[in-house]
Amino acid sequence: MSTAPHPIEISVVAPMHNEELCVEEFLRRTDAALRAFGRSHEIVVVSDGSTDRTEELLREGARRYPSLRGIFLSRNVGQCSALYAGIQASRGAIVIVTDGDLQHKPEDIPRLVAEMEKGFVLVSGSRTQRKEGLSKRIPSRVANWLLRRVTGCEIRDMGGFKAIDGDVARSLRLRPGHHRLLPALVHMRGGATGEIFIESQARFAGKSHYGLSRSFDVLFDILMLAFQSSFKARPLYLFGRVGIALLLVDCVVMPWLLWEKFRHLFGMGDSVDMGTRPPFLIAIMFFLAALFFLAMGFVLELLSDANNAIGGIRPYIVREEVGGRDAKA
Repeated sequence: MSTAPHPIEISVVAPMHNEELCVEEFLRRTDAALRAFGRSHEIVVVSDGSTDRTEELLREGARRYPSLRGIFLSRNVGQCSALYAGIQASRGAIVIVTDGDLQHKPEDIPRLVAEMEKGFVLVSGSRTQRKEGLSKRIPSRVANWLLRRVTGCEIRDMGGFKAIDGDVARSLRLRPGHHRLLPALVHMRGGATGEIFIESQARFAGKSHYGLSRSFDVLFDILMLAFQSSFKARPLYLFGRVGIALLLVDCVVMPWLLWEKFRHLFGMGDSVDMGTRPPFLIAIMFFLAALFFLAMGFVLELLSDANNAIGGIRPYIVREEVGGRDAKA
């Protein structure tokens, strides 16, 4: 959890792309909910290269809502990159991640914060009675089940409404697609995750930017995360085990083939040619594949170390610090 002092208690971060029909209502309800909560706050809205009146309405809103900060990106870079920009610009001890279409109720923010204060690094607002069609609900359930199996994180709803410790959120290096994986990413770094159940709302206005084709993107993200989480993010452990398994198969097949080739020398029967037999060809393929997997493991291990060093990525979260006059849990 955060140990450094923060000038703001809560930062609400919402990416928007062409949401002119939702901006006014989003600002009104979010500002009202935060004022009623009584905590110091800011509302960070990121315009992801919007081409409608979204940015004009945010400029007008900044004059009426002192807590609003509008961040306008030069072009459309996608939801995850826009969310990343908003998180990096945030200053709150707790960062609330939400959508700009009001499918998540701003009035639920105090519930997320109350659960956070029980000692969690991330709290997910898991949606119930979702209003979307089956084409969105079924792929979402499958993806969430796969993520739970792959990462061991038991959060039922990985995407959407979240409260995250501010320092941890700003330390995450989000790549495209990672906005759907926030609980899993925090869990993999050792952060405690919790969830509350929230009522899912229908989109306030406008048209959803998501379609069935996004399901394939989610599948690829899950596969990548499965690889990253395998054997504690040590590629050599994963690829090395595959390579050793293939070599062990070779160690069984090749002696058998050699025995059948030369057994006539010991008077144990006729010789059997091994050069054209399918098991011999398979053994050669396994041997070459084993060399490939071992080499790939070493290369990826070096790349992983270089990436962590350059990006300053820390694979852990400090829950508490002791020692020193100003140390606080």
